[in-house]
Amino acid sequence: MQPALAVQPDEVMKNPAQEARARELSRELRCMVCQNQSIDDSEAPLARDLRLLVRERIAAGDSDAQVIDFLVARYGEYVLLKPRFEGQTLLLWLLTPLALGLGAFGLWWQHRRRARIAARDAAAPELTPEEEARLAALIARPASDQAP
Repeated sequence: MQPALAVQPDEVMKNPAQEARARELSRELRCMVCQNQSIDDSEAPLARDLRLLVRERIAAGDSDAQVIDFLVARYGEYVLLKPRFEGQTLLLWLLTPLALGLGAFGLWWQHRRRARIAARDAAAPELTPEEEARLAALIARPASDQAP
């Protein structure tokens, strides 16, 4: 069973190949009202208008790229659910891997730092000869002579 989509019967194109193209393009375009839904899934009136506009451009003979370019020129890059990989969107594309990389580096650095501290604390400090003699004297003294 397929999920119900917002495409209305009166929107469907008669040519199945063109309808398939329209549906594919509609899945790539953001509903400007719902924001994180494609126009294919949205029931907003603006999404319907965009679906009709896509079908109109396809019927006029535009290629998929021409339809996308037309909508981007009209509504901006925000209309695309998956932004293009360009200079303007480079930070958007690289921010997540960069954040993950920095987080992994931070975890590694923290682990390394804690391991160094633990190793330093685990190593018994060397006693001077005077301290060793004093310790031996304390150990050798009877318990009744030692003050609490």
